[in-house]
Amino acid sequence: MKKLLILAILFATTTVSYAQSLGYQDLALLFSQDDNVGTARFTAMSGAFGALGGDISSLNINPAGLSVFNNSSFSGTLNSRNSQITTDYYGNSLMNDNQFINLSQAGAVLVFRDNNDSGWNKFAVGFNYRLTKDFTNDFSARGNSGVATFTEFPLDTNDPNFNYNIADEQVFDNSYRGELSEFNIGFSSVHKERLHVGLGLNFYDLNFNQRSTLVEFNSDANGNELDAYLYQENFTSGQGFSANLGFIYKANEYFRFGLSYQTPTWFSEIIEESNVLDNDGYFGDTEIFVSNDSAIYDNTSGGFFPVQALVYRLRTPSKLTASGALIFGKNGLLSFDYTNKNFKNIRLSGDDFSVENQSFQDDYQNTHNFNVGAEWRVNRLSLRGGYRFEQSPDINALETDDLKGYSLGAGYNFGNFKVDLSYSDSNRTAAYNFYSGFNVDAANLTLDNKVITASVSLSL
Repeated sequence: MKKLLILAILFATTTVSYAQSLGYQDLALLFSQDDNVGTARFTAMSGAFGALGGDISSLNINPAGLSVFNNSSFSGTLNSRNSQITTDYYGNSLMNDNQFINLSQAGAVLVFRDNNDSGWNKFAVGFNYRLTKDFTNDFSARGNSGVATFTEFPLDTNDPNFNYNIADEQVFDNSYRGELSEFNIGFSSVHKERLHVGLGLNFYDLNFNQRSTLVEFNSDANGNELDAYLYQENFTSGQGFSANLGFIYKANEYFRFGLSYQTPTWFSEIIEESNVLDNDGYFGDTEIFVSNDSAIYDNTSGGFFPVQALVYRLRTPSKLTASGALIFGKNGLLSFDYTNKNFKNIRLSGDDFSVENQSFQDDYQNTHNFNVGAEWRVNRLSLRGGYRFEQSPDINALETDDLKGYSLGAGYNFGNFKVDLSYSDSNRTAAYNFYSGFNVDAANLTLDNKVITASVSLSL
């Protein structure tokens, strides 16, 4: 189906081509990423919990950490995200500033003890909901590339037709909505208080949509003006599954290390409804106005209504995490996680995705990511901090395309009740090309996310 539709596009629009909405290669990468969301203690220490455990959010990294809990526990988390996206397009800069609030985590750990002779005397089961990735964002770009692509008015009755080949300005508005969430079930046990082992099962729910508008303001040699509006959108949903397993070993009272592996996430069915595959140029959802004619060319489908569907499958990368932690008695700790994630292993299937799959092999790489976290306790008060680095999977990425972030936080233990707060800030750059087939530069994006997280937990 996809192949036939692309042939139809090439036949209908031999010179005009646009890439407003994300392609399947971009979507596969987007659905393979993680916002590192968790409890306030987890985010305050930048997620460096692979060798620590004792926090429900560590289930996503190393399920062996569940049996570090001494008592059953329940927790819930809210976060407030401030997202700033600055776009630079042909010398013009715009900034979008948005605020979002989410229930980002809710979970429980149940701890069971058994005084037997086997040495396996503690068993834990964990259940956790987590917001893996929040897609919600908006940005705009405005500038003048000097390239006009809508150069004719389809209802023009003049002979010869007017040629609006002078580019005055381009405006691109983009909106993302939706989220990738997961529900985790984990099982863990400890042998003689030294070796913790665990297994996790992860179930994902994907909902994503994108709406974008490209506006061109063009004119002809006599000053007549043409305003063209091209609309594109897609709605995507699906379910996925992965599993992870790992261990934590306490070498002595000061040092412990861990190792965990998470399988690829298999999305067995992703459903997309979109007007993108056969929506392009004059033949797409387009409105065109001209200053010298009362007629309006309107080829829209009633405004943002998808016109076709595609069902496909996706396999995201697996990841391997090695961790270590130094424990300073009851005073504090220092932890480190290293994660290797092979983006070359992304695969799309269910249609002809040979071009996209070859691009994963040619253009993507193994990424080397690390998280560092620290905690220091003063009586019932805990002070925390962390640093996070995620390498861009694009082999041609700039150094600024790597994600870098830091975090701070504090918590207070009232006994069976705990309150934790954290603040994290991460930033990176990216390019967004909303033209394809033209000599037009991509818009440069600078993304800065600031997140305030608040958690409460109750121990039994």
